[in-house]
Amino acid sequence: MGYPVFATGDVLNASDMNAVGLWLIKTQTIGSGVSSVTVTGAFSSSFNRYKITIDGGVSSAIADLQIKLGSTATGYYGFLTYGSYTSNTVNGFALNNGTSIGYAGCGSTNSLFMDCELSNPFETTRTTVTSRFAVTATTSSSAHFTGFLNDSSSYTAFTITPNTGTLTGGTIRVYGYRN
Repeated sequence: MGYPVFATGDVLNASDMNAVGLWLIKTQTIGSGVSSVTVTGAFSSSFNRYKITIDGGVSSAIADLQIKLGSTATGYYGFLTYGSYTSNTVNGFALNNGTSIGYAGCGSTNSLFMDCELSNPFETTRTTVTSRFAVTATTSSSAHFTGFLNDSSSYTAFTITPNTGTLTGGTIRVYGYRN
């Protein structure tokens, strides 16, 4: 089956619309010099998997972008694999009962970036996470994080916080994958 193609004035049939796989749920602009951004109404029973992206904007310092689901500040587990663009060495870091998804994206004085996927944040089961990003600072690196939140709560909101400094500008987008 090919991808549906729509033109101005087309009548959109249910079968065509149901074939669309990724739906934009929410767009939120990041303010100026903020220490965190809360996105509400992001997760619901309509989707099980979500993609969260950030494009544009900057950070006041080189920072890891962290995600906290709801107000839960414990029970985050995972592993970060990363390496510098100037070395063949691969490094790793374990997140053991952390206070947030500590490596969901990154920021620098050049850019903000997040490409993070969550499974089941609204369901009453563990939420799993995968993120990947490239740090665009003087000594750049590439990273990949996988992990989970060890609880069975249902979440509708999340908060993005840099581990240091503040954020200015940029757009957060939340997409849902068709079930």
